[in-house]
Amino acid sequence: MKDSLIAGITAQRRFEIDQARTIDFMGDEMRIYATPALLRDIEVHCRDFLLEHLDEGEDTVGVRVELDHLAATLLHMWVDITAKVVEIDGRRITLEVEVTDPLEAAASAKHVRFVVDVERQGQRLQAKAAKVAEKG
Repeated sequence: MKDSLIAGITAQRRFEIDQARTIDFMGDEMRIYATPALLRDIEVHCRDFLLEHLDEGEDTVGVRVELDHLAATLLHMWVDITAKVVEIDGRRITLEVEVTDPLEAAASAKHVRFVVDVERQGQRLQAKAAKVAEKG
């Protein structure tokens, strides 16, 4: 991790609400930002934000999310997702996230990510796959 990774840093990113990000079960006239898409956008933004502050060979994985989806955001609107690092405990990074659409707060979240060494993580996953294969 670089010295630039400190509590208090923030980053904002805008996401356009396209059809793939919306629900479809209430019909086309009520397509709104789907909670799973919102969650994915939060995770993507937080990961990309943290990557700027990591060393080569490091990445992050999500380990916890507390999400309040507060308001409906319509198809073709946009949201701004603002993430703030609020705590760093070793390799565990806690972020607070605010999501706003053009009219109101759309969501808030607390997201925890863990910094991993990509090569070592790959070795752990290969070892797990081998154990599963042994069990048949």
